Amino acid sequence: MSEKQKPAHPYIPNSAPNLKKAIMDDLGINDIEQLYEDIPEKLRFRGELKIPEPILSELEVKKHVLNILSENVSCEDNLSFLGGGCAQHYVPAIVDEVVNRSEFLTAYAGEPYEDHGRFQALFEYQSLMAELLDMDVVNVPTYDWGQAASTSVRMAERITGRGEVLISEFISDDRFKVIKNYCEPVMKVSRFKHDPLTGQININDLSSKIDKNTACVYFENPSFFGIIEEQGDQISEIIHKNGSIMIVGTDPISLGVLKPPSHYGADIVCGDIQTLGNHMYFGGSLAGFIATRDDKKFVAEYPSRLFGIAHTSVEGEWGFGDVLYDRTSFGEREKGKEFVGTAAALYGIAAAVYLSLMGPEGMKELGQTIIQRALYAKKQISEIPGVKIKFNSANFKEFVVDFSDTGKDVEYINQKLRELGIFGGHSLEPNFPDLKNCALYCVTEIHSKNDIDRLVNEIRNIV
Repeated sequence: MSEKQKPAHPYIPNSAPNLKKAIMDDLGINDIEQLYEDIPEKLRFRGELKIPEPILSELEVKKHVLNILSENVSCEDNLSFLGGGCAQHYVPAIVDEVVNRSEFLTAYAGEPYEDHGRFQALFEYQSLMAELLDMDVVNVPTYDWGQAASTSVRMAERITGRGEVLISEFISDDRFKVIKNYCEPVMKVSRFKHDPLTGQININDLSSKIDKNTACVYFENPSFFGIIEEQGDQISEIIHKNGSIMIVGTDPISLGVLKPPSHYGADIVCGDIQTLGNHMYFGGSLAGFIATRDDKKFVAEYPSRLFGIAHTSVEGEWGFGDVLYDRTSFGEREKGKEFVGTAAALYGIAAAVYLSLMGPEGMKELGQTIIQRALYAKKQISEIPGVKIKFNSANFKEFVVDFSDTGKDVEYINQKLRELGIFGGHSLEPNFPDLKNCALYCVTEIHSKNDIDRLVNEIRNIV
């Protein structure tokens, strides 16, 4: 078929032959290959992609997509004890009602062409998070915890002028890889150890590795394994005595009952707000935050947007707008410290609604509920013959279960649980070889005593 006879591709914009020719004429080219001539031949694919022919009927496309989606098995239809970065929490109905309003829910991350309250809503989000974290400055949400942690490390590198970061070995493997990707071109990335019995940070190992080239130390509290770090003040003293910056990652839903990292010396706090009123969305509703005190040397290094409040010419009226706009990639373009992303801004508005609903007492009650239910689950699971709880420290929400003495591996146990409509714990051995045959279990406010008892009974029957 000639070029003129080819129909427009239903999924590719500007593929109609006449429109394609008009664009090429405007560009002054006769052959589409001229657009790609700078790409080396060895990198170019000359074959034909083996993809299905496009479905032309809207009805048939809809049927096809719904058929694919029907293969998904969600946590709404099953009992889930999965965590490890995206956990199931209750989302009040009013959160969805607010974030689906037209002035917030747009095609571009809550960025309407006219601002109908978005700046104020995100300012309120920042204020609520600042109160929860007991910090002065919080950014508009970035993509996820991994990026927030990576950006925090790069901020520390620019502030100190030093070229090394020390990172806890007890963080998500995915998050560690993101940090390495962001930092290794300009920084050396090293790890420090934790005590194998308690899961607490090994103070001696940290002390032996920190030196005058260390820009910052990054650890998480609670850790990826849910362990509550009890040595915050001691760790802070070691880091600050060395002139380094202390960065702590945290799950904000824990801060109704745990001390915020700022209370034991954190200079930068980061994490993810998925737990604050955002559905799991198949792992997609992640949104990172970064928080510091109101010190210009820190604030000037944020690449993210920050919204502030100011008087207007009208008595009693306030305006909301960007703070130090020139430090962002919007202001500096290619000279920006990092490119600003707004894909997660809507999740910040959801978190603002959630925090407004909960209030301090609600967050306290929620934190206590999660701790109590996780503790009950730990106790009941540990009484199953052959099953042990790894690490003898206090936990928040997540904990590690060791199945080594059962004669059954995690994959087999999870498969059997899945057949019963239960998602078991996240297998740790692939990314943490020392935790052979261990799984990370997550218990939140959605899990009732009956849910936990059901899990325990099924595990007992399987092993």
